[in-house]
Amino acid sequence: MNPWLLTAIVAVVVTAVVIKRLTGEPVNARDLFAAPVILTGIGILSLTKAKDLTGTDLIWVITGSALGAVLGALRGATVQLLEREGVLWQRYTGRTFLAVIGTLAVTAGFGALAAKLGMHENARPVQLSIGVSFLGESLMIGHRGLTSGIPFAPARPR
Repeated sequence: MNPWLLTAIVAVVVTAVVIKRLTGEPVNARDLFAAPVILTGIGILSLTKAKDLTGTDLIWVITGSALGAVLGALRGATVQLLEREGVLWQRYTGRTFLAVIGTLAVTAGFGALAAKLGMHENARPVQLSIGVSFLGESLMIGHRGLTSGIPFAPARPR
């Protein structure tokens, strides 16, 4: 797939998710996990097509993915969960955006270190980084939602 087209698709998906969560939205499993799973899948697909990956590259990818998921979970802990219309809603807060800035700084530092220590550029798909980060956030929000006792919103009909 054309890298510019893929970048544009990722940018649109991420922007849509952030805007929806900034204004507040009902929490349902499909909406919570669809974008992270799709982005993670695209990232994994990009890795499978990458040439000349080494074992060291894969260690950096796995470590970076775990770091991204943990940072996403920390970000998910800052999301406001509330009951509205009898179902669970989520909304990004100022603390969430501070967590986003911290996440970007840490992952940029990690990426720079990985590159300096020899990780191949094609072993760092942006879609994978964004996907696992949003997946960590979604897992945290899902866990918090389940423990809140507030029912998740039903999936919207297609």
